[in-house]
Amino acid sequence: MAFSGSPAVLDAQRGLNAAFRPIQGALDDVAESVASAAGAIGEIDALRADNARLSAENERLVAENARLAEIRRQNELLAGLLEVRNGLEHETVAAEVIARESSEFRQVVTVGKGTDDGIARGDVVIAEGGSLAGRVFEAGPNFAKVLLITDTESVVIGQLASAATGEVKGQVSGVLVMGRIDANEQVEPGAEIVTAGIELASGSRSPFPKGLLVGRVVDVRREANAIVQTAYLTPAASIDRLEWVLIITDYEGGLRPVEEQPQACGPGDDGTLPEGERPCASSAPSGAPAP
Repeated sequence: MAFSGSPAVLDAQRGLNAAFRPIQGALDDVAESVASAAGAIGEIDALRADNARLSAENERLVAENARLAEIRRQNELLAGLLEVRNGLEHETVAAEVIARESSEFRQVVTVGKGTDDGIARGDVVIAEGGSLAGRVFEAGPNFAKVLLITDTESVVIGQLASAATGEVKGQVSGVLVMGRIDANEQVEPGAEIVTAGIELASGSRSPFPKGLLVGRVVDVRREANAIVQTAYLTPAASIDRLEWVLIITDYEGGLRPVEEQPQACGPGDDGTLPEGERPCASSAPSGAPAP
């Protein structure tokens, strides 16, 4: 205290302060830099947390939008099927496709409804727009297997606008082939082919109701001097993308029930009908299969 106020001590203090001022300034800058760096690191961590939260929220919104878009698409699909159902004269059951068997040998789908819902073997299956998709060949309590029209074992009698008919068969490639068309018929690309719904006098009716859209002609070929021609069709139904279908449950194709079939009967030797038999409704045409 005695010396602190002397001029010499004060001069020394001023000299030391002047000498150490650059170092003190540098230390202050370092301290400020460290503090700024620490603050920046804290801000970066906060920004990362905010970014992660926003990214998670964005992903949730994207997934939610996708889910809503799928629900909207499914609703539009079902609304289209409902419109088709309202335009049909048959009872139908809507069923979702739950499995698909697609190979070089088979074109089959499985739907999630079966005999518990009134579906039976032989029922006709239609897709969007009322187009023909196939026919049930096996049914269980809660499932049914559908043979698609693109299967090689599928045969449909198709009809042109002129009422000319031909056999529509499935192909492994997915293209339908309509053969045995009268060579005199004018078949143009773009022509629509529908189910003929032909019923034979023998009591056998078409497995498919009349007027269901089968496909559209994309090409026609006829050999020189041939009496028939062949048309190639694209299926009207989106066979490879079936999700929901309508199954017609009240159409009886094939042979009529025995009690409804015309009887190939006749009088006995004494000119009278056997007991329990009734007169024939009509005679089967020549060449027709026996009832």
